[in-house]
Amino acid sequence: MKGALLYEGKAKQVFKANGEAGKLVLSYKNDATAFNGEKKSVFPGKGRLNNEIASHIFSILQGKGVETHFIERLNETEQLVQQTEIIPLEVVVRNVAAGSITKRLGIEERMCFESPIVELFYKDDALGDPFINDEHALFLTNVTRTDLKEIKTKALEINRHLQTIFQAIRILLVDFKLEFGRLACGSIVLADEISPDTCRLWDVETFEKLDKDVFRHGTGDLLTVYQEILNRLEEQK
Repeated sequence: MKGALLYEGKAKQVFKANGEAGKLVLSYKNDATAFNGEKKSVFPGKGRLNNEIASHIFSILQGKGVETHFIERLNETEQLVQQTEIIPLEVVVRNVAAGSITKRLGIEERMCFESPIVELFYKDDALGDPFINDEHALFLTNVTRTDLKEIKTKALEINRHLQTIFQAIRILLVDFKLEFGRLACGSIVLADEISPDTCRLWDVETFEKLDKDVFRHGTGDLLTVYQEILNRLEEQK
């Protein structure tokens, strides 16, 4: 089924799906990067873990009525997805202060926000994916004000579902990054991935970090914590 390579990013490759018009094969890599690619490493098995975790979460979200690009998991490292035109925005939802927002706003890590905070970043590696506002998004991308409102509404809906999923496995959803794509019909759907690469996930009792921060800051073994997330998700099956 896997055809020609169409695109390669830091964590995934995108292939044409032979014989499947309007569909793509998403292949998860074992590479890990941080600090806009300044720190890199390879973890054999990471692609399988992220594929299994993302497939599991996308399936749950679809069961809740969230429209996504996900169709099915094909094998250990690959998914079949709907082809979309990716909107060059990273939509970050924050429930608890961590990472860049603590430095940007001078607030302490672990501060809980009364309401989730939605932030936009412009997807451009050369610029370091800068933090932008709505006016910047309208200027830099092909979205309208209506699209932005829809994207933020979807992001908050997804946040509510993800909080329920992770609370059930004793994990605090600190923050996460989403990407959206436009189908050929024009509809905007959730795309990319949801995994420990794109979420900050802490154990609710110990606050142990169970996400890519262990690689960013050298505080733990990436494969061990990703496997812990998968194990807890599988407990709920």
